[in-house]
Amino acid sequence: MAALGELERSVMDQLWSTPAGLTAYDLVDLLPADAGKRLAPTTVLTVLSRLEKKGFVTRERSTRPHRYTAVASRADHSAELMRDVLDGADDRVAVLERFVGQVSPAEAAALRELLLGRARDAS
Repeated sequence: MAALGELERSVMDQLWSTPAGLTAYDLVDLLPADAGKRLAPTTVLTVLSRLEKKGFVTRERSTRPHRYTAVASRADHSAELMRDVLDGADDRVAVLERFVGQVSPAEAAALRELLLGRARDAS
């Protein structure tokens, strides 16, 4: 999974929050100004083009201006990042142990239910 830069993350945050998609001009209005100066539409289009090449967004070409939507949800992206971390670990159990040791009791209960459901589905 490709990493996201700061501006890419800001763009994706907006797209994840707007399932219907956004144009570059919509994003210019939504993204925070840098030192009081708004981003140029060409800058946003460049970021969107890079995100499209990385597989994060899709472009609706039948409309003008083009509308961009996220290919996957924020949860899907986060899960993929977690998977990448585990795949890169020498000791996966140790990583999982440390992760589980940092979750709240409510998160631990949710994990327990998810794992029990998966075990039931597998049998």
